[in-house]
Amino acid sequence: MNKINAHTFHIPVMGLAYTIDSPIRVAHYGISSVVSITDDEVIEKMRAFYSEKFEQPYQEITQKFHDYRAERITHYLNLVDTIVKEKFENFKNELAESRTSLEKYIAMLPNKSDLKKGLQSFIDDGITIKETIKSYLEQHLAPGDIDVNIMTKVDKDNFDKNDQLPVEFNDAHAALRGFANSNLTSSVVLSAGMNPRLYSYFENFKDFFPDFNADLKKKIILKVSDFRSAMIQGNFLAKKGLWVSEYRIESGLNCGGHAFATDGYLMGPILEEFKEKKDQLVQSAHDLLVKALGQKEMPIPEKPLALKITAQGGVGTAEEHEFLLENYNLDSIGWGSPFLLVPEATSLDNETRALLANAKEDDFYLSNISPLGVPFNSVRGTSNEYWKQKRIDENNAGSSCPKRLLALSKEHDDKGLCVASKKYQDIKLEELEAKKDEISSSEFEKIKNKITDKSCLCVGLVNAAYLENDIKIKGQQQGIVICPGPNLAYFDREISLADMVKHIYGSANVMTDSSRPNVFVKELRMYVEYLRNEISDYTNELSAGQIKKWNSFKNNLLEGINYYQNLFDTTEFFKNERTKIQNQIEQYQLELREIEIPSLVLA
Repeated sequence: MNKINAHTFHIPVMGLAYTIDSPIRVAHYGISSVVSITDDEVIEKMRAFYSEKFEQPYQEITQKFHDYRAERITHYLNLVDTIVKEKFENFKNELAESRTSLEKYIAMLPNKSDLKKGLQSFIDDGITIKETIKSYLEQHLAPGDIDVNIMTKVDKDNFDKNDQLPVEFNDAHAALRGFANSNLTSSVVLSAGMNPRLYSYFENFKDFFPDFNADLKKKIILKVSDFRSAMIQGNFLAKKGLWVSEYRIESGLNCGGHAFATDGYLMGPILEEFKEKKDQLVQSAHDLLVKALGQKEMPIPEKPLALKITAQGGVGTAEEHEFLLENYNLDSIGWGSPFLLVPEATSLDNETRALLANAKEDDFYLSNISPLGVPFNSVRGTSNEYWKQKRIDENNAGSSCPKRLLALSKEHDDKGLCVASKKYQDIKLEELEAKKDEISSSEFEKIKNKITDKSCLCVGLVNAAYLENDIKIKGQQQGIVICPGPNLAYFDREISLADMVKHIYGSANVMTDSSRPNVFVKELRMYVEYLRNEISDYTNELSAGQIKKWNSFKNNLLEGINYYQNLFDTTEFFKNERTKIQNQIEQYQLELREIEIPSLVLA
């Protein structure tokens, strides 16, 4: 059976709930997407919603159940799997029976797709025999993957009253167990860096190890920002007999959600290094894997398992999509934020979707609202901004913190507090008030704003899914937190799924803003601004280490610029924009050189 991957793009995870049901919406078209399994509460509510909608049996899993977090996740993923399979069978029947539906689907496929050519031949040859078309679809068409995401750092300790539960009941551990126990044959995407304890926990589940046919029922995908990180993490897992099936490279700044800036390494040079060293990555992990599996007396693959390299972050045109695939030999490109404007693909309320459609370039910014202390992509004008500011104005700053997913600070409570919570902020504001006479009024306000700026992401990132599906929202009003990448500034309307997919493949154009910079140029600009702001906003005492870091950052950017100047001089892509791109790169090179790195003043 020769199943063809229908698409060359995937929809990455977005927030806690923006892609919570994306597989139900798009997998039958062959489109892969990623579900966040961090928040078991929204997962349970969505399971109730979809069980009723698709007339599936449902019994609530309350917090009184043993291992309720993992159980909720397992049951929801099994439900999604059941629904996707049912929709996929119905879709194949529809394609076999309706020429119009078949033509519409063919129009959504990439032009170079073997699947598209095969299906088009039925139209061209006038074949209308349903059984013939259905047989071809059975052999060649597969639903998109139902992948899941675990943010490795969101792995809070949990308690039964005052007794700390074993580590396997930590949030990320429970989420992994929920996925591992599900019926899915798909992948878990690990993001936000390495968690050795969580990585070791994978060894408890046989589905992550190759069977006698060298197949993996469940695969591991690592979201990484550079080659070195990929090598370290991949080899760490390989030493345990675990294979990384995909490295998902994401731009450090030109992305949605949390922005994990690199040390000045740009997307292009990073992708080039993966292209040049992929064989090294594969062989290094394979050698370690063989040794580990031998020690475990488990089946050993005769040759290295398949390994994909994909990329995401700020891609916005068909030419960029095709360029990345061809120039760097990539297997798929992630298109995230633009799909927030596609109601058929993502879960979002109408008000927030309209806000995103109308937002301009200056409305998207890196904020400090995340309790994790990592820069967080935001857009101005959200309802969360309004409600948070209202509480601040009423001297009632902070969230009631009903979910505690980010209650990671143990500075004032052994069970952990979230820095966005009212309890934590009350403590910090009281400490600040005690120092009021010791600092200037401007410094006082600056510190106060830093404390109260944090938002409750656990609630704000799921409310949109509740609003869209008329699920009752209880508790303190938090509004909507949305975390799109800055690339969304160049999309200005609600878009149908068919039109967005055609846009990706160059059969349509849904982006009217001609001023949009090239994906690499946009990221370069953001990194130059990031370095400039880092230096100007720095308030701690200067150290030799900090100065060395800034110099390294600047030098890495300059090396990246040299790479881009050569790339855009020689590539066959972007011919119509070449002069514009080269001028912009030169401009940012000049701006970067003008940034002065401070030096230590010796006494």
